[in-house]
Amino acid sequence: MSTRRRFAQRAAEAAQRRGAIARRAVERGARSEFLAFRMAEEIYAVPIAYVKEILKLPPLTEVPRAPPDVLGVISVRGRIVTVRDLRRRLRLTEAPVTRRSRILLAELLPEQGGSGERVGLFVDEVLNVYRLAEAEIESAANVLGSELAEYVAGIGRQGGEMIILIDLKPILAVAGKPQPPRGPAMLGTRYGTGGGAF
Repeated sequence: MSTRRRFAQRAAEAAQRRGAIARRAVERGARSEFLAFRMAEEIYAVPIAYVKEILKLPPLTEVPRAPPDVLGVISVRGRIVTVRDLRRRLRLTEAPVTRRSRILLAELLPEQGGSGERVGLFVDEVLNVYRLAEAEIESAANVLGSELAEYVAGIGRQGGEMIILIDLKPILAVAGKPQPPRGPAMLGTRYGTGGGAF
């Protein structure tokens, strides 16, 4: 076989491989990015577009008569932010705070189905970002019970991992924003582990 023919054959094989890769990408669908975190030994994730910042846990100010999942409020560059415990909201077993605990500052605008309020979501540990195709996401109704399904948009599967995708709409759709108390009531013994960004 001549050099020119071998070159043409290799080029054709490379084109076939590129075509097969492109077809698989189309079949699997467009990919969406999710920020993954750990709670109760399970991996959860939210759309990364809604996470504005990741913070280490600062001291929290208690809010009297707040809902059970509201840990308190924090000040982020002069802006009061309500912090909610995702473990309590999802009815998971509570665990002590560690150095890996983080607060996700999440925001869902009204046009996205949210209240437009920035809310802190307390999680055990931030992991990494997953890029999931539509074919890698299953309906939550097929996997979870009715109680948790209210807050779950789907189940992602990638690399042998099962990722529970959280629906932020029912979590961030807060009827009223708790107001901070006039005097300081810091939760340093349980939740205050020092501020700073992730």
